[in-house]
Amino acid sequence: MDLKEKIGIIENLIKINKFSLAIEKCKKLLKKYPKVSFIHNLCGLAYQMNKNIHKSVECFELALHYEPENIAAFNNLANSYKFLHQSEKSEQIFEKILKKEPNNVKILNNYANLKKKLNDFEGAKTLLLKAEQIEKNNIDLLHNIAECYQSIGDYSSAKLYANKILSLKPNDTAAHRFLSGLTKYNNTDTNNLNEIQNLEKDNNFNNFSIREKKDVFFALGKAYEDLKNYEQSFKYLEKGNSILRKELNYNIFNQEKFFNRIIKLFKDFDFDKVNKRPLDKKIIFIVGMPRSGTTLVEQIIASHPDVNGAGELIYLNHLIEKNFMNENSFDNQKIMEQSLVERSFLGEQYLEHLSYHKLKTKIITDKAPQNFIWLGFIKIFFPNSSIIHCRRNAKDCCFSIFKNYFPSNEMLWSFTQKEIAEYYNLYLKLMEFWNTKIGFSLLNVDYEKIISDPENEIKKIISHCNLNWDSSCLNFYKNRKTPITTASVNQAREPIYNTSINSYEPYSKYLEQMFNILDTNIKK
Repeated sequence: MDLKEKIGIIENLIKINKFSLAIEKCKKLLKKYPKVSFIHNLCGLAYQMNKNIHKSVECFELALHYEPENIAAFNNLANSYKFLHQSEKSEQIFEKILKKEPNNVKILNNYANLKKKLNDFEGAKTLLLKAEQIEKNNIDLLHNIAECYQSIGDYSSAKLYANKILSLKPNDTAAHRFLSGLTKYNNTDTNNLNEIQNLEKDNNFNNFSIREKKDVFFALGKAYEDLKNYEQSFKYLEKGNSILRKELNYNIFNQEKFFNRIIKLFKDFDFDKVNKRPLDKKIIFIVGMPRSGTTLVEQIIASHPDVNGAGELIYLNHLIEKNFMNENSFDNQKIMEQSLVERSFLGEQYLEHLSYHKLKTKIITDKAPQNFIWLGFIKIFFPNSSIIHCRRNAKDCCFSIFKNYFPSNEMLWSFTQKEIAEYYNLYLKLMEFWNTKIGFSLLNVDYEKIISDPENEIKKIISHCNLNWDSSCLNFYKNRKTPITTASVNQAREPIYNTSINSYEPYSKYLEQMFNILDTNIKK
């Protein structure tokens, strides 16, 4: 077997997600061909896909050592730096490539993805539209453009591009699900729905990938909810969640043990001994369960002229794991030592990552909901921060999680009624602890109160953030300076409405398992 055939085998292994075996075969080849840049790049790609990003960087750098003009290795290295949150290095590489190859569509697309990560959706749009001029019918590119327009609130352009995808590829399930999210179905407007139904009826449907089936099921679930056919809606939501859950190796008991470790870590911690210098920027952390109103609250606060919204940042989670954890265990001694020094090195690292977003205001919102896990660290390392905890009717919140698809690794518990309810109860227990321990530092905000008494509730929120009152916060839905990339992308662009209150009720008879597990003391 010659070298070309061996490389072909490795490429196929990567395509079918057998990354460890691909790495093993790359290493064997490199013993015989240590200076072949292509093999180093291929090995790096396998490491990257296998989530070993540091090793991937080593491989890509070796590939470039042996072939300094290897564009593929440069591109992969830039992506690895993006995954490591080293955005400046990533950006420099993309800029360097584009100076040599300004019309490289793959690089323009990947650079746009970095811009999106940094919430620079206008910059991303510019790159993507340039790429479209070069390859007008590139499906992946058109998806990216549609999502970009959706995030900045230009829904007509988003629909335009989704429909363009379907004109080129009528069975593109991701485009159908995207359009379903942008469409308010009624009995006289069901064209897109008929097309999605036909996909499910297709004789080839069993050969669709899990991702494609998921797209169809969630799209139909949403459409039938609009049409108030709740039995059909639930049937498809359950199908979508079920096929995704079968693919996961997840045990919620591990989540319970981790939450208990956090409570144990901070149970006897004396926050009064912490005396850190204020950071150069003030962060407003908006936390709570997903679908609890965090996006709404961020849009309200970010409408203030002194504030910029940064969306769901992953930096805090990343930095705590990097600095204070070994797998799921905490370095208690290091946490104690760092809590007693005046300098907040964790906060400074966070602000360094944030600086790549090029936000101009001194006050920034971070609305990663599950930062509720890290409130003890926020209290220690962000001395001039504000914390808003969003709460919502447990049944509405849990059902909303069930009916929306979340691709995040932080949401592996979100695909069964049982695990959603069990996770909610774990969240409730942890928040009860934080309210007892540092309740004076956070404001609990009820989604239902914002809906019923918006002006007074919004004024409480703005006051808690130590901001001067500004009436633009009441017109948050007109705010376009903060992109939205979460499941709330469409709703948070609308004025306050009450149709999401008790939205679980039409589905109650299908949700008994979920509701029986939820704690009986949860406010209904």
